[in-house]
Amino acid sequence: MTSKPNWMFLTRKYEFPASHRLFNPDWSDEENARVFRQCNNPNGHGHNYDLEVTVKGQPDPQLGMVVDIYELDVIVKRVILDRVDHKNLNLDVDFMQGLIPTAENIVWAFWQELAPKIPAPAQLARLRVVETRNNFAEYRGE
Repeated sequence: MTSKPNWMFLTRKYEFPASHRLFNPDWSDEENARVFRQCNNPNGHGHNYDLEVTVKGQPDPQLGMVVDIYELDVIVKRVILDRVDHKNLNLDVDFMQGLIPTAENIVWAFWQELAPKIPAPAQLARLRVVETRNNFAEYRGE
């Protein structure tokens, strides 16, 4: 039997609805409307987001998994989902303050919150936030 690879990857998928408005407070209303178009609606707009969380590590010999899936679900729910579900990302989410809530900024902010909470020896390897079927952002901590 050959030896196991150094890293194995496990991905879990989660869903949450949230709203946001793409708006740069340093710009005029006209400039925001020109750059962000329909995503600059003053009342915001919503998405049904998908969040993919990928962890890496060597499977625990007693679990046979990189991380206990139940424990990962509890952490993702507490650290991310409970804080963004049915929320306005501009107004209601403390760790999004000062960021334009593009998919790129959302995935980066999620990484900052979640990476330190992944139980060792597993590590966060990738996050993907899917905003629409045509638009998603991915971050790998690089």
